[in-house]
Amino acid sequence: MAAPLVTVILPAKDAAEYIGTTLETLTRQFDDPGSLKLVAIDDGSTDATGDLMRKYAARFDRAEVVVNPQPRGLATARNQGLAHVEGDALCFLDGDDWMQPRRLEVLVRRLHELRCDFLRTDHITVKKGERRLVRAPFTHRGVPADPRAGILPADDRTMVDYPYAWAGILHRRVLDEGVAGFSDGLFTAEDRPWIWRLHLQASSFGVVDAPHLLYRRGVTDSLSRTLDRRQLDFSRALGEVLDLVSRDQEAARLMPKAVSTVLALSAHHLVRARRMQPAVRRELRAGIRDLLARLPADATAEAIAQLDGPRRRVLARTLREAARDGAAADAAPHAASSPVASSPAAPAPSRSHSSRVSGHPDPQRVRPEPPERSLRSQGAAR
Repeated sequence: MAAPLVTVILPAKDAAEYIGTTLETLTRQFDDPGSLKLVAIDDGSTDATGDLMRKYAARFDRAEVVVNPQPRGLATARNQGLAHVEGDALCFLDGDDWMQPRRLEVLVRRLHELRCDFLRTDHITVKKGERRLVRAPFTHRGVPADPRAGILPADDRTMVDYPYAWAGILHRRVLDEGVAGFSDGLFTAEDRPWIWRLHLQASSFGVVDAPHLLYRRGVTDSLSRTLDRRQLDFSRALGEVLDLVSRDQEAARLMPKAVSTVLALSAHHLVRARRMQPAVRRELRAGIRDLLARLPADATAEAIAQLDGPRRRVLARTLREAARDGAAADAAPHAASSPVASSPAAPAPSRSHSSRVSGHPDPQRVRPEPPERSLRSQGAAR
């Protein structure tokens, strides 16, 4: 039996309300059912998600259903799917999204025509029956390009700000070279280090037109809407982005973009934190503070100059705290080596250092945080 043209990796948890539509659209991608291999991962579902996966698996010549008794998260579930890839191409699909007919047929053909490591596409968001086209932010279409050309400029939306794993297709060699995987255990923001790794380490990519993927927004249990401890993975994910860029041979050129991304997303999460439970809110803010403390001062100052007023106000206190933490950490080695440090009369290190805020021209605007007194009265973490 010939190898399939594409392997579709479909992880889902408690998606029974939508996944029938998702799976049905996969039956409309090729005339030959053997062209597609389905790898479905039931990530600890408590509804009929697994039953629907098994029902549809019988309609494909090649299909596997992986069952996790307990949820392991989207990143780990996708990695499980990568272990079952057959053929020269692979793609990801979420359990509440769906594809227009022939999308994968077009993408497989274009992947081989352009001889790219990966392709990206536009997509359509669907919310309460309203549909909106979201374009991949890259000017040149239908031609091979250097993935690094999709990273800059730092002060505009680029392909690393379009991280959706399902918005395209990958050639198998990206998997074989160790670039296609996700960081195990990330429950949210798992696509941020993933997209940066692709653009830093793959050899070629393209943005092409194809029948659309439809992305369902506003789903009640979507991770983009949840406010529990899973959101704490945001700081780890963005920390991995900083690690990737700092190790790169073009770190000096690319770091401003990473810094702008960190600042913009940190502002977004600080606003969302107001609706979290106090303990989770404290941990999230602590993680963001540690993340901001890692940012190089020069790139941070440049990014801050680009931020709108609301986001500057949202970030101001956390940036000051991060600067104090950084100053204290810098002072600690000197204090430890100084004979004065062990003296009871030694003065405490100054805590007057502060930093001004600004950063990323993302069109999304956020409201500034309320004054500190108001935050305390609501039980907010400081």
